[in-house]
Amino acid sequence: MSDLFITIIIIWTFILLGFMGIGGFFMFRKFLKRMPKEDGKSTLDWEEYYVEQTAHLWKEDEKELLNELVSPVPQLFRDVAKQKIAGRIGQLALERNSKEITRDILIEGYILATPKRDHKFLIKKLDEKNIDYTPYLSILEPNYKSQ
Repeated sequence: MSDLFITIIIIWTFILLGFMGIGGFFMFRKFLKRMPKEDGKSTLDWEEYYVEQTAHLWKEDEKELLNELVSPVPQLFRDVAKQKIAGRIGQLALERNSKEITRDILIEGYILATPKRDHKFLIKKLDEKNIDYTPYLSILEPNYKSQ
């Protein structure tokens, strides 16, 4: 066999192992989220519970705002991100005994449910829509407070 063919086979082996490792990592993360906690429910079970319990509290404007806020998430992961964020928003609404999902609850839930690196996009989107985000500065990433 030629050296070129063996080199291609070795490179292809490493590429396949890399892809399998990446896929396994994401599958394992999903598996961990499905594992029951001390209360008998998993993280995903609680998300689904909060979304179901608060589905009737959502108004059209808030649904549209949530869809706009999750728009930078790649289409493949958008539904998962929206479920996680909506679950956190629903949890806040239930904790506060709210009769509807307000813009304040939506923004606070979005901030609490998303990683800090995504807050920059949130601030940009709120500025575009002329929504004041100063009440949330205490829970936003500290380096965005000065903007």
